Amino acid sequence: MNSFTERIRPSVDAEIRLALSAEAQGEFHTAMRHLERAHVLGQRSTYHHVRVHGLMLQMAVRNHWTAEAAGQLWRIAAAAVFTPLGLLPKGNPGATRTSGLRPAAVPRDLQALIDTAR
Repeated sequence: MNSFTERIRPSVDAEIRLALSAEAQGEFHTAMRHLERAHVLGQRSTYHHVRVHGLMLQMAVRNHWTAEAAGQLWRIAAAAVFTPLGLLPKGNPGATRTSGLRPAAVPRDLQALIDTAR
């Protein structure tokens, strides 16, 4: 693997699998937290950034979270446009409960995975 997108994929995919498993068990907020972790891991990759926002949108629609779904529509478009330009707030979890412009601390375990994938 020679790109960040390829190198971070296993870590992003692992968080997505945990999210889907938690959602299947009715643990919706735990599922969203795993998608937020996937977002932090993949936000430097346009592919993963847009992908995770798409998954957040799908989860919001399935669970009738109207405000979250509406917010994810905007974030999908913003991720597609701004990620390639490097204009993104580091560590932002991606859910609408946090401003899309606000940086956040990256958990140590995720930072280690990001550093390894660089």
